[in-house]
Parts: sequence; C-alpha cells; structure tokens
Amino acid sequence: MILVNQQRLWDSLMEMAKIGVTAHGGSCRLALSDDEGRGRRRFIHWCEQAGCDIRIDPIGNVFARRPGTQHGAPAVMCGSHLDTQPLGGRFDGVYGVLAGLEAIRTLNEHGIATRHPIDVVAWTNEEGSRFTPGMMGSAVYAGALDLDHARARPCMQTGVLLGDELERTGFAGRERERQMPKAYFEAHIEQ
Repeated sequence: MILVNQQRLWDSLMEMAKIGVTAHGGSCRLALSDDEGRGRRRFIHWCEQAGCDIRIDPIGNVFARRPGTQHGAPAVMCGSHLDTQPLGGRFDGVYGVLAGLEAIRTLNEHGIATRHPIDVVAWTNEEGSRFTPGMMGSAVYAGALDLDHARARPCMQTGVLLGDELERTGFAGRERERQMPKAYFEAHIEQ
C-alpha cells in the first residue's frame, strides 16, 4: 500500500494557514482578497513544483493538471476551495485542495503513471462571504450559473464587482474550454 507523506501534507496545511491567520488561529481568506490571492499563488507554485500544468478559467477557478498516459482521456478531478468565511477554520476547503496535491506528489515520488490526467481544482468564491451566491466557481464551471452574471456580482461589503477583483488579483483566466471530468471527488473536513 502506498501512503501519502502525512508530514508534508500537514506542513503544507500549516503554511497555508499562515496566510490570513486570525487572532485565534483560524483563517480569513475572503474570495479574491489579497490574502486569498497569496494562497492561490502559493498553491500554484506548489503545483508547478509537482510538474502540473496550470489553467485558470474566466471565473478564476485554478486547475492544476498532472498529465495521464491516454491522450484525450477526461481527467479525474479533485479539489475544493481556498477562500474562507471571515472567521474560518484552518482546514475548511483547503484540506480538499492540498490533499489532492499531496496525492499527485505521492504518485510522482513513486513513479506511478495514470491513464487519465488528474486535475486538482481550487474553486472561486465557494464560501460566498464577499460575493453571492456561494459555490460560484463550481456553478459557473458546471453551467448552472452564467459567467457574465457571476462576474457582475458586487461585493457585499464594498460594491466592487467580482470581475474587477478577478482582474485586479490576476485571476481572470482566459481558458474557456470546459472539460467535463471522468469523476470528481472532494475530501472535506467534518463541520
């Protein structure tokens, strides 16, 4: 049986928890805030170190792909979100994203090739703390929410538009091809 490197996963979680840390040890990385942007860039950096190709779609979802051996095969996708509630926990959402990355790191270390590519995704604005509705990035990806409508949503606190924040933070991706996965799973903490 192959096991992930538990210490490396823990270290990644603890490093991410330092971004937007609250006075009581929780996390505050509101969607498309500067802190969430730092978390996204850290995730992208780790994924690139693991040999993943990065794609960002127009709603800002970040996809890190480990190629498979079968050309054109749909990806097996896993992930969650990096944004938090204002007084969020250290593991909500981020565990699902970083557990997926750790699975890729482990496959790489053991030289295991997969037939299907593996995508680890960090969805945009899943919590809905700055922009409504929540689960926005995944809803746009699934075709359940119109992209233009989502990008026009105002921040509940300041009125700035989500599309403007995507541009400001550098996460207004241009990848328009929506590739439906072979399967999707999300590891999530109990709340």
